[in-house]
Amino acid sequence: MSTDDFPKATSADVALLLEGTFPYVSGGVSSWVNQIIRAFPNIRFAIVFLGSRRSDYGAPKYAIPANVVHVETHFLHDDIVKVEPHAKPTPRKGDTQAYADVAKLHDGFKGNPGGLEAFARIARELQPGGRLTVDDFLHSEASWEMIAERYRHYCTDPSFVDYFWTVRIMHQPLWLLGKVAHQLIPVKAVHSISTGYAGFLGALIARSRGIPLVLSEHGIYTKERKIDLYQNEWIRDNRNVFQKDPADLSYFRQMWIRFFEWLGRLTYDAADPIIALYEANRQRQVADGALAERTFCIPNGISLARLSPLRELQPASPPPVLCLIGRVVPIKDIKTFIRAMRRVVNLMPEAEGWIAGPEDEDPGYAEECRNLTESLGLTDKVKFLGFQRIDEILPKVGALILSSISEALPLVVLEGYAAGVPSISTDVGSCRQLIYGFGPDDEALGAAGRVVGIADPAALADAAVELLGNVDAWRAARAAGIARVERYYSDAMMFGAYQQVYDKALGLPAGGGPA
Repeated sequence: MSTDDFPKATSADVALLLEGTFPYVSGGVSSWVNQIIRAFPNIRFAIVFLGSRRSDYGAPKYAIPANVVHVETHFLHDDIVKVEPHAKPTPRKGDTQAYADVAKLHDGFKGNPGGLEAFARIARELQPGGRLTVDDFLHSEASWEMIAERYRHYCTDPSFVDYFWTVRIMHQPLWLLGKVAHQLIPVKAVHSISTGYAGFLGALIARSRGIPLVLSEHGIYTKERKIDLYQNEWIRDNRNVFQKDPADLSYFRQMWIRFFEWLGRLTYDAADPIIALYEANRQRQVADGALAERTFCIPNGISLARLSPLRELQPASPPPVLCLIGRVVPIKDIKTFIRAMRRVVNLMPEAEGWIAGPEDEDPGYAEECRNLTESLGLTDKVKFLGFQRIDEILPKVGALILSSISEALPLVVLEGYAAGVPSISTDVGSCRQLIYGFGPDDEALGAAGRVVGIADPAALADAAVELLGNVDAWRAARAAGIARVERYYSDAMMFGAYQQVYDKALGLPAGGGPA
């Protein structure tokens, strides 16, 4: 399906605001979005997809459900609002009060009071008809003076040119989001699946139309963007060796981090309810500026009816297969799993490692993983399977592996439990809670696998060998996983909780909405 084939409508019940996920990226959050849409067939959904550039996405990975009546796509770095091409800019003064609010906003970035209120005012003025226009931002005297003054007072990087273009690149997509908010079809509520640009869009729509904004965070967006920003090489640092403290982040990395932190704070200010997947993330939301009384947890849930029959297909003893199901991207730290397999195979020669997930999101990283496999002499032991149907692969697996450096509440762990497959995971997100339990009753069910440190291939390997090499330990972990997912993580429980959320957002009596 091309974008020209996406459905269009004149109104909808709920607008889902999706940044870089459904329908173009498979697994994880996208699977959850697909679940939610299909669970509520009587709700008419509109989808607003936000991406980076069109070239970063191929064809949609999901069929569009029948109750999605409207889909629109926007690419923040392709579709930015521009002045007429080749037109010579004309002198502009710019709105003095609007840029005074922008100055307060940047003071807020520095921790001074008043920034959140200023951001709320600016958000309204970014939309068509507002006083803060993209032409003024790009070409006005007020904009130039503000950028130059901020550079002189705050910037610790010696390059004004890089500072100027960083400010432009960072802020210009906000005018596109203002246009999207203004032109979106009438809806009764908006539901953003992250803060960031999607959350900012939700805040714009909610504030300008007076409708509810529901926020569901799987991972904490600002935390994940920090990881990206620490790793990205395109962010400049022009300080010389005498100016640079190796322990300090470059000024431009700090700018990007503060920018996403404030997008998060604006989203939290506009959203009610604010939903986390597990308690540690709810506490992180409160620490990042969410009002505690607006926050609560709804864990992910999976279809027990679909997956529990797979238990009967498993052998009585653990298959010597370790499988990582996920995208081949750096945040999944596939290389740690590959390095762990070298030790696993040394200790358990019959073992195999499977990597079941798409490689098209970061082809360069995927190639590095294949090269690492070859250099370690593992080409006959570590198999890159590409995308696989989980129903077909789980009965063949002894344990699922998560070697990620960041996760939220991964569906794949729950799916494995339902099928009778324990997990070995790094200590990220809710994985410790999923494997060892949370609270006395949950913990009493036992360990459904093992937790190890991040980027520790030896520990990962030893945990895998210990679990697969001990039939009694494997059966105990298997039983604990089955009991835990059946008691706490069914899709029926998740859908029931979201039924209440949507009923309230749509103004329906409790329990009176679509099922």
